[in-house]
Amino acid sequence: MFGRWLGSKKATSAAQGNPLAGLTVPRTAGVLSCRVLDPVNEAVQQAEFVVTDSAGRKVVGGETDPFGNVLATVPAGDYRLAVTAEGFTPFHGSATVSESGHAGLGDVMLQVAAPPQLPDPGEWEIEPNHSQIGFTARHIGLARIHGRFNTFAGAIRIADRMEDSAMHVIIDASSIDTNVQMRDDHLRSGDFLDVGRYPTMEFYSDRFVHRGGSRWGVSGALTLHGVSRTVMLDTQYLGLGNGLEGETRAACRATTELHREDFTLTWQTMLARGIAAVGSSIAIDMDIQIVPKG
Repeated sequence: MFGRWLGSKKATSAAQGNPLAGLTVPRTAGVLSCRVLDPVNEAVQQAEFVVTDSAGRKVVGGETDPFGNVLATVPAGDYRLAVTAEGFTPFHGSATVSESGHAGLGDVMLQVAAPPQLPDPGEWEIEPNHSQIGFTARHIGLARIHGRFNTFAGAIRIADRMEDSAMHVIIDASSIDTNVQMRDDHLRSGDFLDVGRYPTMEFYSDRFVHRGGSRWGVSGALTLHGVSRTVMLDTQYLGLGNGLEGETRAACRATTELHREDFTLTWQTMLARGIAAVGSSIAIDMDIQIVPKG
């Protein structure tokens, strides 16, 4: 029992190398621990873990440390532990934690997951009704403003080698939507997007880089406000599925960060306290579904 370890001088001496030694635990709680390893016994860093109670409610969650350890102090009771990591199959285990006790699951070995099936080579296109191109900007140094572009189209050519694929996306700049008409009109004006002169934004890429598991990097040229810059999309491929009518679909999520000044979007006003009304960086978050063209 964990309590006896703390109460015994002999046990304290023996546990000097134990990571739990000296840990203060409430009387009605205990400790749940394990070490997460890959198939060659290397620690899996930053694996995500979630501990849920017998009713399925999340009690605690986090990431493994640089040595692959999970260590959580929880009230006495029955628990389920779920561990997930990119490129591995999830682990699910159970444990009973007693008052002042230590429930150790030992070494948890994650197995390498089979990568999701890639789309077949050929011509694909973005299905806009189930896709979204959103963004988030900082407002007055405090809150975040969320928006999206409602009108866009895209074509993707999937090559025999996914790395040789290419894509071209066109976004209607005037379709910007933050759910506030006055703000949207300002964003369309010459202070920002200047949609009269630059009605569209375009992204073209012919460089797909596999980063392992379901992670990809898609590098290409983004043309915005008449300026072209290289942008890297951090992409998670979500796999293949079928729609309600049996059509094949592939899905992914992609994120990146843009800096307004890189695209000469330099309008700014300062508040009385010297705080910028609009942040300099814009976070882009996309959920995309594609279907075979035609």
